[in-house]
Amino acid sequence: MKKYFQFEELGTNYRREFLGGLTTFLSMAYILAVNPGMLSEAGMDYNAVFVATALAAAVGSLFMGIIARYPIALAPGMGLNAFFAFSVVLGMGMSWQTALTGVLFSGIIFIILSLTGIRETIINAIPAQLKYVVGAGIGLFIAYVGLQGAGIIVDGATLTGLGNVTSGATLLAIFGVFVTAILMAKKISGGIFYGMVVTAVVGMIFGLVSLPQAIVSPIPDMSPAFGAAFDAFDSLKIFQETVLNLDFLVVVLTFLFVDFFDTAGTLMAVAGQAGLVKDNKLPRAGKALLADSLATVTGAVFGTSTTTSYVESTAGVAAGARTGFASVVTGVLFLLALFFSPVLAVVTSAVTAPALIIVGALMVSSLKNIEWDKIEIAIPAFLVLIFMPLSYSIATGIAIGFIFYPITMIVAGRAKEIHPIMYGLFVIFLCYFIFL
Repeated sequence: MKKYFQFEELGTNYRREFLGGLTTFLSMAYILAVNPGMLSEAGMDYNAVFVATALAAAVGSLFMGIIARYPIALAPGMGLNAFFAFSVVLGMGMSWQTALTGVLFSGIIFIILSLTGIRETIINAIPAQLKYVVGAGIGLFIAYVGLQGAGIIVDGATLTGLGNVTSGATLLAIFGVFVTAILMAKKISGGIFYGMVVTAVVGMIFGLVSLPQAIVSPIPDMSPAFGAAFDAFDSLKIFQETVLNLDFLVVVLTFLFVDFFDTAGTLMAVAGQAGLVKDNKLPRAGKALLADSLATVTGAVFGTSTTTSYVESTAGVAAGARTGFASVVTGVLFLLALFFSPVLAVVTSAVTAPALIIVGALMVSSLKNIEWDKIEIAIPAFLVLIFMPLSYSIATGIAIGFIFYPITMIVAGRAKEIHPIMYGLFVIFLCYFIFL
């Protein structure tokens, strides 16, 4: 086991990997409640989606851990589930069964792109400067998510503003940030995880975190959602009205685009933080992308929106995770969550927010590698950095920055340094904003 996961080469051990996998699980366990709630708005059965979410996260994380050996966990993606429910089903009037078919199709296309090496080639063609800023931008993004989850940042007259920092849950989250920061400053291994534990315990003592009402619960029936992605193939008429429909193709392309670059950004950020990037390339990137693609297809069959790599994996890396064994741990914990869902009530946003905020602070350290004195680099880098959190989309931040990069480089007389693939991405991103 140690040899397969390269424990010795990466300077890790079972304790660090288990702690990292557990930290990642706790950081993203909220998806077990949020995703069913989101998709139930589109008419899907809440309990069936809960099971589908847990299974998709478990299988996806196991794929990533065993096949690619990366400390990256997967689950149905935030943003993509909102697009699925509110834009595709409620907005376009498409049935949720057909929307699942769209997710299935995007996953199959991903598998083809991964097996042919196209996805890996594109990621490796991205210049190092942009990879650094993508990681930092994701850091700001997840810190912003944490600040919102804590109630420190809320909706306001100026779009966002300072929340009620005297409320109990917000004070608990602020306390968690202080505790975690102190543990990290003291260089205590697993400081982020221990910070979450201390925050949860203090929350229960003061009645800010509810005690679980039970320990074990029966697994709900998943049949209302399982296999629904294949409903579009039940008859030729349904097939023509969905799969051959222009709106359906737009849905598939949107799922494809957002997941492609969300995954690319997450892989670069997590691998960079873990020190796994070699010569501006991701080792085993092809296997990581294949695992992500297989997870999307599997999740669609189970009955949930697009399954993708999670930026919360950076919390596990910060806690010590360096290998795919951590992802295996996270996957097993998602399976166990099917039986122990009542216990997850203690993992509130106030408990997870401090971890996300501290991890965000760690990730922006890559900004020191950006050539800020060169305007042709600084402008696209800044746009990636600012648009990720403000647009609430990793893919949008990447797209805007990558549109400006070839323009500023050409004007600066550095056109020869631009990889041909970057020109192709320039056109693709422009078309995405214009047509999708």
